[in-house]
Order: sequence, then C-alpha cells, then structure tokens
Amino acid sequence: MKSNPTGLYVHIPFCLKKCNYCDFCSFPAVSTGERAEYIDALRREIDGYRGRGIHADTVFFGGGTPSLLSPDEFLMITDALHRSFDIQPGAEFNVEMNPKTESKDKLAAYRSAGVNRISIGLQSIHEKELKKLGRVHSYGDFLHALDDVHNAGIENVSADIMYGIPEQTALTFEETLRKVATLGLTHISAYGLIIEEGTLFFRERDSLSLPDEDTEREMYFSAIEILGEYGFSHYEISNYARPGYECRHNLHYWHDDDYIGLGTAAYSCYGGARFGNTAILSDYVNGKFHSGDRERLLNMQCFVSGCLRDFH
Repeated sequence: MKSNPTGLYVHIPFCLKKCNYCDFCSFPAVSTGERAEYIDALRREIDGYRGRGIHADTVFFGGGTPSLLSPDEFLMITDALHRSFDIQPGAEFNVEMNPKTESKDKLAAYRSAGVNRISIGLQSIHEKELKKLGRVHSYGDFLHALDDVHNAGIENVSADIMYGIPEQTALTFEETLRKVATLGLTHISAYGLIIEEGTLFFRERDSLSLPDEDTEREMYFSAIEILGEYGFSHYEISNYARPGYECRHNLHYWHDDDYIGLGTAAYSCYGGARFGNTAILSDYVNGKFHSGDRERLLNMQCFVSGCLRDFH
C-alpha cells in the first residue's frame, strides 16, 4: 500500500545551555559520548521503519539545537533516513540552527544531505533582551550565521523572534520586526512568551518585569501589520511568509496530515493513530523508544484516517 506523503520530524535534544523560558525536552552540555549513544539509538529507531514504503515530502530537524551536531553526526542520521524512507525529490528539508553553533563545515554537510531550508533562532535584535532570555548568541552572531547560510546557497531561511520578553517594550519589538523584515528572509515566526512550569522564568515569575496584557496584544497585532508592510503574509497564528514560502512541514501538523516523530519525546500521527516516544533519555538510549504500543498500531491494516484517535 502506497502511503500518503508524510512529514518526518527528527528531535535532537541537546543544547549548549537551557534558555530561561524553555520547557522542551532538551539536555545541556552533554558529552560527545552521550551524543554518540543517542545517535546510535536514533538510527535504530529509524531503521525500524525500513521497508514500510513511507514516502516523505518534508524533513524537519528540531530540538534542542540540531546545529550542535558535527557534520559526521548529522550525515549518519540523514543516511539512515534515506535508507528507511522514500524522501521525495523537492522535499522541504529543514534544520533549526542556533547562531552560536553555525559553521561552514556544517552548512556544507547540510547541503550534501539535501537541506534546503534553515530556521535560525534570533528572538530579538536587542542584546539586553537576549540576555534576559538566557540566549547564548548575540545579534551579531545571528547576522554572521545568516550571511554564511546565504553564501552556502540556502535561500529559504526563517528566523524566530519573540514578544512579551521581560523588559521588552512595544517600541523595541517594533525595532526587531522592522530590522528582521529587511534581512532577506523568506519566513518569520513571531512567538509570544509563555511562562511554562519547570523553567527558570517560572521560578522567578514574581520578580519578572513583563509587558502587560494590553502591550502584548499590541505587539501581536503590530507584527501582523508591520510584517505585512514588508510582504510577509500572516498565514498561521505565529507565522509569516513571503508568497510560496510557507513552512510545508508545519502545514502537515495544521492540516492533520500524517507525520512521524523520531527521537526522544517526539510524537507521531500516522495511519489514523497518535503515539509518542519516551521523554526519558536513558530509556530511549537503551532502546525503550515508545511510550505506547507503536508496533501494534503500525502493523494494523486499518489505515483510514480517524479509525484510531487520540492514542497516547
């Protein structure tokens, strides 16, 4: 049975430092040995899909910080993907990047593996706001990384920015919007800060100087208006794109299409079933990938959308 085009998400749960607002499944400052164990486990999980005839039209490396991987580590994972999945010609192939971990060698590896879209985490052009967020990069690092990405021949580039940052004002957010809109990007994601339980911001929430609700609402609508002035269409709550550059991978999520999550804490929606991987790194590395009975679901012949729903 030929499958519908499927999105592939690959979770790389490592980062240089946990940001003050981050509640994602990520682990800072791990050793190269720990990374190697994870990559071996990830490749084993990917190998489990071999021979299923799954056609993929998007691949998205998220995290964490996927750009923390060395070129060899990245290529070991993408080689496994190509062995197990039919990645279609013209597939959107995205890697999330922290500006501090970018290098020309990594970009060359991305190009050789078929990467054609980069998503760079900026958050703000203002150093004080970056420091409040606990980011490890500067605005200058972002500009340098963006220049290297374009010089590597990758023209489809997105940037993440945030509003509702401690001590941010409507004016400083507007300055970020207008500057970022002029940098030759094809896509911009503008996310409102949410104080999540378990983060440093949650523990310090009573002492944070956050914009009030009216100011945050003003920031949201200013993003729609200002980015629209520069040719970015508001096509989803937090996302803006130049014509034809909407993120195809994220559209799989929003349209309730099939997607497969690979790596710790990754979730899938495939063949009418929803299932997820363990968020416990040691379990994942030891081959206990799944928090549900994934194999039973994948081997069932009832691949009608909606026949199995809300499986966890």
